[in-house]
Amino acid sequence: MAKSSARRANKQQKEPPAIQLYRFAWKGADQSGRKLTGEMVTRSQQAVSTELQKHNIIVKRVRKKGSLTGRGRVNAKDVMVFSRQMATMIRAGIPMLQALEVVSESLKKPAMVLLIQEMANDVSSGTNFSDALARHPKIFDRFFVNLVEAGEQAGALDQMLDRVATYKEKVESLKARVKKALWYPATVLLVGLGVTALLLIKVVPEFESMFAGFGAELPAMTQTTIELSELAQAYWLHALGSIVAAVVLLRKGMQRSPALTYRVHGFMLRLPILGDILHKSSVSRFTRTVATTFAAGVPLIEGLDTAAGATGNAVYERAVEQVREDVTAGQPLHFAMRMTNQFPALAVQMVSIGEESGALDAMLSRVADYYEEEVDNKVDALTSLMEPLVIVILGVLVGSVIVSMYLPIFQLGTAL
Repeated sequence: MAKSSARRANKQQKEPPAIQLYRFAWKGADQSGRKLTGEMVTRSQQAVSTELQKHNIIVKRVRKKGSLTGRGRVNAKDVMVFSRQMATMIRAGIPMLQALEVVSESLKKPAMVLLIQEMANDVSSGTNFSDALARHPKIFDRFFVNLVEAGEQAGALDQMLDRVATYKEKVESLKARVKKALWYPATVLLVGLGVTALLLIKVVPEFESMFAGFGAELPAMTQTTIELSELAQAYWLHALGSIVAAVVLLRKGMQRSPALTYRVHGFMLRLPILGDILHKSSVSRFTRTVATTFAAGVPLIEGLDTAAGATGNAVYERAVEQVREDVTAGQPLHFAMRMTNQFPALAVQMVSIGEESGALDAMLSRVADYYEEEVDNKVDALTSLMEPLVIVILGVLVGSVIVSMYLPIFQLGTAL
């Protein structure tokens, strides 16, 4: 594995020239004279004619529609679909190069088509599939490349690609649940603040001009609301700009400063309810990654190195790096996990049982399944809790403004 990694690193330094692809529209006819039309992505008009002639199509016209650039962004879903399709092709006995060509023709996203065509170009020049993947580290991470390489060596590439796709599906599903837990409260708060700001800026001034003719002292609640309205009208743009600037600066700072990222992630882990969800999510992603790599025959040390970046949290990433150092020094995995004081006792005990029974990958998978279910239950509970909370928050914020505006009118009616 070390030699192949070194070989892959050397090949990464010698990037092949990027190929240029074009989209062509063609018209033709079959042997019976039936008119046919279609589109094809390839390098030249001659390649279109050659491919169509293989299918006994008489080419009448080939027109270039434009060059194919990397429009769109290759995301995790694209990688999952690619893995599934490649696993199916290889299992059916289709050669690697032909499988890549078939998969590229079935995809619509230009960036993904261009990516697969570049890999097909590498494979046709004699490069291993894992090495072709390694030349695109922003899309195919070390985890993906290591499993494909193990599959090539073991002659079970289709199984490894299926395993990668299953892993990606589970991890992305877990990410979606965590994002739901994070965004739902934030959305509720933003909607409440937005509606309140709209009332203060647009509605309250109308009432204020009406109250000016009353000639009587306004209730304290109404006076407070009017003062807040004046502040909102004067400084709402400054406040909005400050919030946007703070968010942008925080994101930029986290990208440049690992220390700041560690502090922010540590703060998020200490949040009530949300922190517990993030804890369980990181443990699940860690155990799922180690289980998948270990079952694929990847050495535990290398699997831990991959799992560190898969946790999605800087605190757990540092903890996994410490686990890796301890395991390298000869400590059992469960003991190294316990020494970090980050992993739950249940996870540590189950890993210990897996090491003693020789079924570490199966036990890690059970741990991952358990904490994925825990995250799912926590997110559902949070969603159920937030629904009545939404009503309360909006009722308090909006209701306070409305009541404060109608209070002088009620008092005037009573006086009359």
